[in-house]
Amino acid sequence: MVDLRQMRYFIAVAEELHFGRAAARLHMAQPPLSRQIRLLEGAVGARLLDRSRRSVALTAAGRVFLAEARATVRQADRAVELTLRAARGETGQLAVAFIDAAIYSVIPPVVRRFSQVRPGVELSVTELRIPDQIREVAEGRLHAGFVHPPVPDPRLAVETVFTEELAVALPAGHPLAVRDRVDVAELAGTPLIQFPREINPPLFDDIVALCRAAGYTPPSLREASPKQTVIGLVAAGLGASLLPASLENLRRDGVVYRPLAGPGLTVDTSVIWRRTDRDPVLHAFLRVVREVCRAEDAGPADPVPVPDR
Repeated sequence: MVDLRQMRYFIAVAEELHFGRAAARLHMAQPPLSRQIRLLEGAVGARLLDRSRRSVALTAAGRVFLAEARATVRQADRAVELTLRAARGETGQLAVAFIDAAIYSVIPPVVRRFSQVRPGVELSVTELRIPDQIREVAEGRLHAGFVHPPVPDPRLAVETVFTEELAVALPAGHPLAVRDRVDVAELAGTPLIQFPREINPPLFDDIVALCRAAGYTPPSLREASPKQTVIGLVAAGLGASLLPASLENLRRDGVVYRPLAGPGLTVDTSVIWRRTDRDPVLHAFLRVVREVCRAEDAGPADPVPVPDR
């Protein structure tokens, strides 16, 4: 049987046409090299080299074997390199999902950086609601997701990567739009437009509780999704919305964003993945997420304009 080591030995001899120089190139003694070439010829069943005291030359069979040996060694080297790249998480596929709010905070810088440092990875990014993400990641159809916690599924690891304050989006003509900050109590007479409760029951309930702690129950609470629709309804003058502060990057004419005065709420964005997933590409992605979120220090994403409709 012919092995790759013997092929490499033969290629060196065939290129040098001198056993001494080939042995020096291979960092070995000449007698073992000569013995390996004889074993190779025995395995192949043909003489590959014509030897004399003064010269070494390829036979016709040797010329054919040299071309094939070079191709085989190149393919073997390529297989090893591709395998090592896959083991380092430099190639492969990665499927990631995100909630709509994350496109205005962590997703742009993370995707940009990961694409720079792992150009050989085929990355797919999809917007999904939190319950769908939890199910798809837990069942292995997605590698990772970006959600607002809590995440009750014990199969998933959860790591908070971004924390922000809640802010208020107001119609530009609203009396409170001229304020630098808005107290939640001052929204008592303004209808609220919020994401549907089933998307994130804890955060929805926290927002309602925040209003009640300020002394009122929202006079009307319209549910809408996604965030672009919420902001569109605010622009239409139908009410205000309490949203993560990064939504200020969702720019639209007729809408102003103001921080809340006094005690408010913070909103976490967490990355989730299966605890048992050892995919090197996934863990390379998680390293980038941590690196970017530390470097950004929870900084905002680039503004995302939304045209009027």
